Amino acid sequence: MASAEAAGISRDRLRTPGLHRPFRGVRSIDQPKTFREFMDCYVPRLKPGQRFGGVTAARDWGLPLPSEWTPEEPLEVVVSSSAAAPKIRGIRGRRLREDRASTFTLKGHPVVDPVAALFMCAAELTVAQAVVILDALLTTASNYPALGPGRPLSTRDEITRRLSEWGKFPGCRTIRAALSRARERVESPKETETRLLLVDGGLPEPVVQYEVWAEGRMLGRTDLAYPEQKVAFEYEGDGHRTDKEQWRRDIQRQRHLEGEGWIVIRLTQADLDEPELLVAAIRRTISARRR
Repeated sequence: MASAEAAGISRDRLRTPGLHRPFRGVRSIDQPKTFREFMDCYVPRLKPGQRFGGVTAARDWGLPLPSEWTPEEPLEVVVSSSAAAPKIRGIRGRRLREDRASTFTLKGHPVVDPVAALFMCAAELTVAQAVVILDALLTTASNYPALGPGRPLSTRDEITRRLSEWGKFPGCRTIRAALSRARERVESPKETETRLLLVDGGLPEPVVQYEVWAEGRMLGRTDLAYPEQKVAFEYEGDGHRTDKEQWRRDIQRQRHLEGEGWIVIRLTQADLDEPELLVAAIRRTISARRR
């Protein structure tokens, strides 16, 4: 109310039925529809020291969470361990010691750092889901989709140190187990899912972002590879299909690799949905190469 009056908006105007009420005490001319529009609506209600955390901060950082955002998902607002957490519809209040997280401002929103955001989500993640997020935190790739500013967002040493500082917390065992399986240089969540699928299927761990060279010229960089067998894996997301230039580069790279005796296995979500069939096919390919 005070912020509205300061902006010259009368009490009568605030009571008009045409305004939307996304949160108690908040009025909006337009109905918020996106994740960040909901965050924008709540920012004026944040008190000094409050910030977004957990799933909300993770989404704002662009971390690859296992679930898609819906308007029914509450925003997670973090307060200090001695403060009262907000209890209103659409908000999940959480307490966190102030020294456990740094505060960043993303797109006008105060959020906890990405490692703290992950730790706050850990209890609801499987090990595989945590590996996907850790790969995103560790990547140095500039083309990793949707990630917030800066590469890498964290390092293995920092995450290990933070685990030690946090001690026991819900999901800490999941993060510790996942950290040993996380890899640097990954370029997409699907690349991580593919790597884990192969390893969990009993195959050797492939090399991430392997560069293939011939006569002093790099022929291409593959998502994953078994260099000894000259088997490369390329995950084809929709961007590879709809981006004309990307599609042309993919075909050219495949031709160059095959010219040097490589087998290029192109994968889609349909392959990840049938892991047993995919692993069996790859095992046959590797066995044939060893003969």
